[in-house]
Amino acid sequence: MRILVVSLLFPLPTNVARGTFVSDNVQLLESMGHEIKVVNPLPRMLKYQESSRSTLTGVSRAPKQFTHGDTQVITPRFWGLPGHPYPSITIRSMKRIAKKVESWLGDWSPEIIICHTMWPAGDLASKLAKQLGIPWVGIVHGHDFDVGLKDKNTANQIIRLVNDCDHLVTVSSRLHSIAEDLDKPASSVITCHTAVENEWLTKPKKWQGRWRKSKLDILFPADPRRREKNHFLALQTGEELENRGWVVGITTLRQQPRTIVWDRMLVADLTLITSKRESGPLVARESLACGTPVVSVNVGEVSKYLSPTSLVEQYDAVKLADACENTLQTDWSEGFKIPNEFSTEEISKRWSSLLAKLLE
Repeated sequence: MRILVVSLLFPLPTNVARGTFVSDNVQLLESMGHEIKVVNPLPRMLKYQESSRSTLTGVSRAPKQFTHGDTQVITPRFWGLPGHPYPSITIRSMKRIAKKVESWLGDWSPEIIICHTMWPAGDLASKLAKQLGIPWVGIVHGHDFDVGLKDKNTANQIIRLVNDCDHLVTVSSRLHSIAEDLDKPASSVITCHTAVENEWLTKPKKWQGRWRKSKLDILFPADPRRREKNHFLALQTGEELENRGWVVGITTLRQQPRTIVWDRMLVADLTLITSKRESGPLVARESLACGTPVVSVNVGEVSKYLSPTSLVEQYDAVKLADACENTLQTDWSEGFKIPNEFSTEEISKRWSSLLAKLLE
């Protein structure tokens, strides 16, 4: 099957950490035998504007076309003001680049369009789908619902696009419940798969060292500049552990390639997640796959597979420090048990079923 993927986020030559969850989905679909091309619309911006968000690094000077792995990517430009105070400007600009995309596709005719994130990429996906006479699938990873629906400038646009797509995919049951509240009948849950390669798959390692005297290597698996990741709480947790006698080192992740991310997960004693909002998070399952225990606040869907000793209900540094110590004392000889719904096989089946249904 020929599938065109549209997304605001996708790895760039100078920022390979950008949009990895989208590239993971592309690789999964390619492994299932589908032929994929990617359209990654980018906002017109100057170099200094990249500093406003980590995901914008590399955007201002990104090439018009490039290849990511074996996947062909085009990056047409659109106009969009910060905060989208005038959504109509963004909508018109997004729809205008449809002709450029069609010219780039040439004789290659997609059978279906998959759009990661609804606003504003959904308008391009919708325009292309109508012109080509094919269905389009919208995927909500979190920001559209958690942030976009609370913004007076974008809420109505997101609801419009949710109703326009032929099928809506959400990556968690929590997001699915929001879709149901929006009266979207054609919707389903398909989580993101854990893309850790076999070379990094490791059995859980038992912590060894002197209690409250040894060095503790904690991984904070996010860019600390992103406020929703709540890096300050992680620092407070490290300070509390140091007050108890530990020698704490906290490693953060910025724009490293996936292999380096997995390497850091391998060497860490535990992974600490303090985010204010998440749909997964993927890094929790990746850390477990690399054999490193995870301590997390109850965010996203971590409660489905983390043990009560590693899960904290409150955003409290003392309770998180307690959970870190409890996790270090846990016997992991039986390994981590992640529900089947997160397995690559199950997620592949769900995508195959959905794509077949849309093309009936």
